[in-house]
Amino acid sequence: MTEVETPAIQLPDATKLVISNSPHIRGGETISNIMVHVLVALAPAVAAAVWFFGLHAVRVMALCTIGSMLIEEIWNKCAKRPSSWKDGSAALTGLLLAMNLSAGAPWWICILGSIIAICLGKQLFGGLGYNPFNPALVARVALLIGFPSLMTSWVTPQAGKWLACDALTGATPLGASGAAVASLNDLLIGNVGGCLGETSAIALLIGGIYLLIHKLIKWQVPAAFIGTVAIITGITHHFCPEMTPPALYHVLAGGLMIGAFFMATDIVTSPMTANGALIFGFGCGIITSVIRIWGGYPEGVSFSILFMNALTPLIDRYTIGKPFGYIRIKKEAAQ
Repeated sequence: MTEVETPAIQLPDATKLVISNSPHIRGGETISNIMVHVLVALAPAVAAAVWFFGLHAVRVMALCTIGSMLIEEIWNKCAKRPSSWKDGSAALTGLLLAMNLSAGAPWWICILGSIIAICLGKQLFGGLGYNPFNPALVARVALLIGFPSLMTSWVTPQAGKWLACDALTGATPLGASGAAVASLNDLLIGNVGGCLGETSAIALLIGGIYLLIHKLIKWQVPAAFIGTVAIITGITHHFCPEMTPPALYHVLAGGLMIGAFFMATDIVTSPMTANGALIFGFGCGIITSVIRIWGGYPEGVSFSILFMNALTPLIDRYTIGKPFGYIRIKKEAAQ
């Protein structure tokens, strides 16, 4: 009887193995490509802001965008880190900050907001990918708390008048003690006062659809966010019309559209799973509705997103799912 020789196991050459962090299966998208797509999606809203608020809107956007890029480079130089302005993340943070400011914001507010967004909201935690909160919203809330009068002074939109920028201190579409102060048509096209990104709902919707088509955001977040606000405000208006405007008014007014499509869907600060995205959107919608109807601020989008950003790790933990073949061992059996 002849013996069968067992073939020797060929092990790979250890010197040729590549060791890296997860994920080990990577897609074709890069950070810069994603940022470019988001900037393109913001283009309709940027064009609407320039049309209604003229060159003053351009000034605010330029100061915030360029300021954020320069501040990030200064931070990288001081921290002896490689340059990162080319990835587009600082430019996007600056533009989103500008969309959360009024066209009449003074230059130093734009620069201060850029410093807060980049240094406190992003780099202090380790840079892109490590920040637990949306940097632009961190800056907006900090400025709102520190300079409430400046952050609530709006300008009158004057379509096509590039140099016009008349200061208007008064109620925004959500700031008139629960009363509707603008028509739905004005809210849809953007002919209302407020932040640059709180004007044209149709422009923001176009950008949101662009992001959904390119699968850069989870549809669950804006659907749950907007849907929850619509349901809560609609029920409240039905039983107490004098307390708050109708649901459609709430959907089109304020920062709900830009918050739902561009801020709450941030890849770094939002949940990774579909169920987690739904929970995240529901939470944002509930908090936004409560603040709008019963809170001391007319707008609650920024506060709601930042609060849910803090809960994102917990949401991921309980919605991440179980690995294939995972068997949970009971404590009694383990002892």
